[in-house]
Amino acid sequence: MMSVSPDIPRMKRDLADLVALCTENPPGRETEAASYVAARLSEAGLDAVIDEYEPGRANVEARLSNGPGPTLVFNTHMDVVPAGEGWSSDPFVLREADGRLYGRGTCDCKGPLAAMLEAVRMLAAERSAWSGTLLAVFVGDEEVGSKGARHFAAKRPPIDFAVVGEPTSNTVYSCHKGSLRPIVRVHGVPAHSGTPHLGENAILRAGELLGLIAREHEQSVRRRTHPLVGEASLTVTRISGGHADNVLPGACEMLLDRRLVPGENEAEVKAEIAAFLARAQSELGVRAEIIGFKPTTGGATETASDRPIVRQSVAAAAANGIASPGPFGFQGACDLVHFRDAGAEGIVIGPGAALYGAQGRRIRPRRRIRRCELDLPRHRTPDAVGMTGWCSCCAGLR
Repeated sequence: MMSVSPDIPRMKRDLADLVALCTENPPGRETEAASYVAARLSEAGLDAVIDEYEPGRANVEARLSNGPGPTLVFNTHMDVVPAGEGWSSDPFVLREADGRLYGRGTCDCKGPLAAMLEAVRMLAAERSAWSGTLLAVFVGDEEVGSKGARHFAAKRPPIDFAVVGEPTSNTVYSCHKGSLRPIVRVHGVPAHSGTPHLGENAILRAGELLGLIAREHEQSVRRRTHPLVGEASLTVTRISGGHADNVLPGACEMLLDRRLVPGENEAEVKAEIAAFLARAQSELGVRAEIIGFKPTTGGATETASDRPIVRQSVAAAAANGIASPGPFGFQGACDLVHFRDAGAEGIVIGPGAALYGAQGRRIRPRRRIRRCELDLPRHRTPDAVGMTGWCSCCAGLR
């Protein structure tokens, strides 16, 4: 049993400092936050480096070696979505009111980051309680294209276990969906709107394609299911076309959103969409092609529910008051897939409900902070993830 306890005032200070550092993505600008995080990790005794993989974009990688044993990584991201409108106070100044903490990123994901910083300090202060290697990898760009996690994973680091911080109401998520966003151009023939018979209206053609997309979703895509994340999906989220009020558009572009479930292969799904567009031409004469793909977090992944990191994380969450600890499936995508691609087994866990993730205000109920970010690091789960002394929930504090 670890004898050290979390320093609650220090955690609040960390969270306030992190919220004050603007890392809205786009554009990201994580370097200032990376410097702050690296300094805190260095103070705790870790070897910390800043890896600036693009100008203004950075990861923090820190290591604490403590004898033989497996390697466990704490991971979450430093970027946040833009603050948007509707705030009653400065989104970059942490404010506490009515038992809650308000600020951009308190839920996704600077709160989990502050929790992980404290967990690292505690583990560093009591190395006799565990053996192995601890990595703290805090990345940029998770909110757009996961460049940071992809960059780290591409180095093929030797990792046994990964715990990714995202808002899950402190329940354990062992898998998540993936996302793919092809940009599709529908072709037409421009002509003066006074003589439309001389052209082919790309917008009307795109309308025909919309019907086929809805049918493809209902009759094929959504029938691919996973017991924890549910159905795969195919839909349209953006459409644009035309360049003049009196000209039939020669092209119309639409953005498709394809959500993958664990077991689906991204390359195969891309080929399926291309084949679907070929069918649209043969059936309706709609000429359409994929002209590119928007950046996304990545593909779907899962860690089997019977793996030790999942079972022990669920047990630890239950022991600390979570009535339905999981495992569940994350409906969105996150960086777990990239650590799985690097060979690690892992989970996603963190305080804050996922529904807060896309709202204008980020709210982290204080009771959730105290339960997950402050209390769980005190508990020791024997050999929870194959590393004696690790607590799978203090390790798992988007």
